[in-house]
Amino acid sequence: MRRFRNGLKTAVLLGLLTALILTVGYWLGGAPGLVIATVLSLAMNAGSYFWSDKLALRAMGARPVSPAQAPELYAIVHELASAGGRPMPRLYVSPVAQPNAFATGRDPEHAAVAVTEGILRLLSPRELRAVLAHELSHVYNRDILISSVAAALAGIVTAVANLALFLPFGSDDDDAPNPLAALLMVFLAPLAAGLIQLAVSRSREYEADADGAQLSGDPLALASALAKIERGARALPLPADPAIASKAHLMIANPLAGGGMANLLRTHPPTVDRIRRLQAMAGAAVR
Repeated sequence: MRRFRNGLKTAVLLGLLTALILTVGYWLGGAPGLVIATVLSLAMNAGSYFWSDKLALRAMGARPVSPAQAPELYAIVHELASAGGRPMPRLYVSPVAQPNAFATGRDPEHAAVAVTEGILRLLSPRELRAVLAHELSHVYNRDILISSVAAALAGIVTAVANLALFLPFGSDDDDAPNPLAALLMVFLAPLAAGLIQLAVSRSREYEADADGAQLSGDPLALASALAKIERGARALPLPADPAIASKAHLMIANPLAGGGMANLLRTHPPTVDRIRRLQAMAGAAVR
């Protein structure tokens, strides 16, 4: 039932985001604008489907590792993938000092799991196993594809809305859009797109926590890992590089510095809430 509700919520949100793109396109350019918005949506979704993994790995400077180079990491992922009855994903290590991890790829057959050097130094083997189970759950739930599509659609809304800055509003043409409406579109459309994307991302983080805890059989280890990662990410926030910021939703914890308005636009639910849910899972399993 939980997966059905989350799937239904995601479908509705992605549908609203797509409708917003088409509405903005039509509002800015009539029928031709609608066609352009449709083509952009299809092109961006195709790009997300085939190349999102390469872009994410490149943004974090991740390099592939073999079983000989990372035997403990490989053993943990192999054990978890076997327990889930899924193929072994490609493994990558990023040279970033911040503790974090992410999965990418459109399906289990084209998946990659990446960890930073910081997380390998910070977590115990038990905590690392729980984190990797969380990331594999994202892959098995097809979250990577959905979040990549949401990010691409949100980017289209932002780009199309920004075109309003270059259009001849306020002319003598009676059919020209109202300047105030154009201003609202420029600021509100990207915000709406971003909020929809974040709603998709947050719901799926909770689901990956639950499924990862079930796969590893150790919800308390994931709770402990999340607390450590949260502290480490705050101490070593990544720079606000657009390439990294666009992939923040893939990480197990928000990698960017936040505060104020940034808290509204966080790609992840509050860590304290995630930990509380995992502790409740562990308590229910004991009873």
